[in-house]
Amino acid sequence: MTRHESATAQPPAAVRRDARQKVTGEARYAVDRTPPGCLHACPVPAAVARGRVTAVHADEVLRRPGVHAVLTHENAPRLGDADDPTLALLQEDRVPHRGWFVAVVVADTPENARAAADALRIDYAQSEHDVRLRADHPRLYTPEKANGGHPAVRERGDFDTAFAASPVRLDATYTMGALHNHPMEPHAATAWWDDDGLTVYDSSQGATIVRDVLARLFRLPRQQVTVVSAYVGGGFGSKGTPRPPAVLAAMAARHTGRPVRLALPRRDLPATVGHRAPTVQRVRIGAAADGTIEALAHDVVTQTSTVKEFVEQAAVPARTMYTSPHSRTTHRVVALDVPTPSWMRAPGEASGMYALEAAMDELAETVGVDPVELRLRNEPDTEPDSGKPFSSRGLADCLRDGARRFGWADRDPRPGIRRDGDVLSGTGVAAATYPVLVSPSRASAHAAPDGRFVVRVDATDIGTGARTVLAQIAADALGAPLDSVRVELGSSRLPDAPVAGGSSGTASWGWAVHKACAALRATLAADPGRPLPPEGVTVEADTQEEAGRTSPYARHAFGAHFAEVRVDTVTGEVRVSRLLGVYAVGRILNARTARSQFIGGMTMGLGMALTEHSTMDLAFGDFRERDLASYHVPACADVPDIEAHWVDEHDPHLNPMGSKGIGEIGIVGTAAAIANAVHHACGIRFRDLPLTPDRLLPPLTAQTPTP
Repeated sequence: MTRHESATAQPPAAVRRDARQKVTGEARYAVDRTPPGCLHACPVPAAVARGRVTAVHADEVLRRPGVHAVLTHENAPRLGDADDPTLALLQEDRVPHRGWFVAVVVADTPENARAAADALRIDYAQSEHDVRLRADHPRLYTPEKANGGHPAVRERGDFDTAFAASPVRLDATYTMGALHNHPMEPHAATAWWDDDGLTVYDSSQGATIVRDVLARLFRLPRQQVTVVSAYVGGGFGSKGTPRPPAVLAAMAARHTGRPVRLALPRRDLPATVGHRAPTVQRVRIGAAADGTIEALAHDVVTQTSTVKEFVEQAAVPARTMYTSPHSRTTHRVVALDVPTPSWMRAPGEASGMYALEAAMDELAETVGVDPVELRLRNEPDTEPDSGKPFSSRGLADCLRDGARRFGWADRDPRPGIRRDGDVLSGTGVAAATYPVLVSPSRASAHAAPDGRFVVRVDATDIGTGARTVLAQIAADALGAPLDSVRVELGSSRLPDAPVAGGSSGTASWGWAVHKACAALRATLAADPGRPLPPEGVTVEADTQEEAGRTSPYARHAFGAHFAEVRVDTVTGEVRVSRLLGVYAVGRILNARTARSQFIGGMTMGLGMALTEHSTMDLAFGDFRERDLASYHVPACADVPDIEAHWVDEHDPHLNPMGSKGIGEIGIVGTAAAIANAVHHACGIRFRDLPLTPDRLLPPLTAQTPTP
């Protein structure tokens, strides 16, 4: 039985506004548009890991029934400058990695397009490739910045001296393989050209940015490009930037003069829509005998592609979490012949906090201090990296409340002693953090003579409940009943808005909606007895000034994760029997949608810890696991008892709603809590994720006494 509870009793939250549309099939996604005369496109991925295309035998497939065109670097439309080089598609013969799209086949049906794409013969001149990440790779370099604009290296004090002088020293290395976004809805787009310009229905986390990029690529004024992302079946970061389907569909539509629909096969996703890069993370902690941290270093080695530099900011959370008078955090990266990494839910925090929180667990065991107490002892008064005061920091409350709910006080700290036949059990804890982010946004609010309101903003609801929450924000600002407010979103014809990413959507869009609705309310209140004109009254708002201000506070969400696991010593299988999260995220705007986001993040964290695994084929240069049969995402049976809670937190330094982002913090500490619980269960420290049976069985077998 799954239990979902909030920290305090609250009135029932508003029901999702798009729930009926989604369960009845009324919601229309990017591939649910079939304009008259629509053709279907299928991309062709490169079959070599590095090299050049020397010949495309298009004539062979053009003779096949239903095939209309084959686009290659030789005949595809020429694109304008792409700020993102992963979108410079079919512009040259270079193959930077296996899976890079080298052609697109356009046919009358999806089946004919796929068959022709599979049959297309392409010749290559192959070059030697390098796809192996190593901590000692000779081409490692220190980038200037990591993702999010963070400096790649930060130093405070004298780490080397302080670490050498510390009574307790921990030095451990943790590794993770590549991880992949696998949203239910494939990456897809339907595009067509007419006298008004280009229209694209795209599976994207932000129609505004897709419109802007397409306008640059096709050298069009922005007003001649319309992008619609009304319903999106998940993204998790992989749809946070424009992706190949929108560009390729628009190219094919221009080439053929007809509408074109393109949906990526799932097998193509790992190579073309980003991934969480593998990491090698070394954590060193110098501490006093009581566990108080005196020196902390977090050094990250990761990979990027030769197409575009992307460096996940995995060492950044260590700059925020705990008191550390002497600190060094670094990122080093190597450009390999691999697909370009990109955003995946909580980039930086999810990877980095796994290593940091596992190291904290090791430190707690070394000094003989309870893991919850160790974290409380290292609570900083101000943010260590910036020296700024926290706008609010509810981590201690989360740890204490979580420990109470989980029954942590009854825990025997000794590892490897709780056995039921062949099964060992254990419990673990980890902390979580995620920054409060906000971007400028626009919105409009309209009052109709019949007393109804319409709010317009180019937000994208990727399953988070944005339609519902934005309506609540609007109704609250207007002082109007919720059912009198309608929200229009998901089209670049609406006021510009940032992407649904970085746990910043509600804060960014909601601020603009609140501002527009508050201004509209003031306008209506100025003439309370005067009837509205037939066309109604509209007010527009822009939060460029508010969102652009530098806050004097360090603003972060925090959380605590508790896990109970069962480890089968015969099969090596790990089962999570209980998973609990408690969060401090400002004001919860809707308990239903918030709980869903927390639980979704925790479930992804479970996959990160136990099941999700991607292997780089060193000979062929591609990821072996390219479907849901081989890349194992958690199923309902994997999360039998999962709880999400939150503490009451009032933070006046955020936005008019008092809210923090909630979409990503649920994943941040989950993997570490599970890994720590596995150590507590079997007494063996595993530092490489995921904790699959093949990794657990050898040491488990070695320690099991022979009958």
